[in-house]
Amino acid sequence: MSKLVLGTVQFGLQYGVNSAGRPCEKAVIGILEEAARGGITTLDTSSAYGNSEEILGKCTTPTEGFRIVSKYPKGEISVGEKFICSLKRLKVDKLYGYLLHHFEVYKNNPKAWEEFVALKESGRVQKIGFSLYTPEELLFILDNKSPFDLIQVPFNIFDKKFLPYMRELHEMGVEIHVRSTFLQGLFFKDREVLPEKLKPMKKYLLQLDEFSKKSGLSISEIALNHNLQNPYIDGVLIGVDNVEQLKMNLASVKDMPIDIEIEVKEQELLNPVNWN
Repeated sequence: MSKLVLGTVQFGLQYGVNSAGRPCEKAVIGILEEAARGGITTLDTSSAYGNSEEILGKCTTPTEGFRIVSKYPKGEISVGEKFICSLKRLKVDKLYGYLLHHFEVYKNNPKAWEEFVALKESGRVQKIGFSLYTPEELLFILDNKSPFDLIQVPFNIFDKKFLPYMRELHEMGVEIHVRSTFLQGLFFKDREVLPEKLKPMKKYLLQLDEFSKKSGLSISEIALNHNLQNPYIDGVLIGVDNVEQLKMNLASVKDMPIDIEIEVKEQELLNPVNWN
């Protein structure tokens, strides 16, 4: 079974610095069919991703056989109600995973987690967990001893802040999914036309280019296999706009370790929220 997880935010929103635009429903079906042929078994979505869930629900036949992970965003609707809405939009009876999308919901009211636990106990979701941005959020959850068995965090060549916690999470039986493998497309951005805010990243991107030249590996191969070869990572999210991109990603999978160290001093720029 492939470690690759197909992220579907592009199906419902314009996303990433190199996005070619949202694919039409026919293109989504093609992407899902290619994903299945390529051994991908898990889809990642959220009710916060525009109409991504609805699009997946309309593509019912191709999504059969996929494990689906969705997320609960902050809002006025309860966890249980939002979960049922997601099931209806996705046209499924249960989910593989359900994550709390926004940590502040938990921080402000840790008891809200009891609704996630109840969903798991009901058998309608196999695994529950959190989508996080910082180790401080993870430590807050661990200190509160809230039970969880699935987590999604950013992780890539430049951003390894969660690496010190992966072994512990793995030993706890937590399934670890990582996103931002290509830093939302920044790794492929023309180094000479970076937005003003991202110009400090140019020197690190050039280091990546130099490693690519010396190793004979493409940027995609380096970034993707860096995450895939980590023994503690169970799922590596990739997002695509079309079948050709997906085929390229599938072809980039190699059985080789990627030993690259690039230390980014401007840590705030590793979070795309700070790019605007």
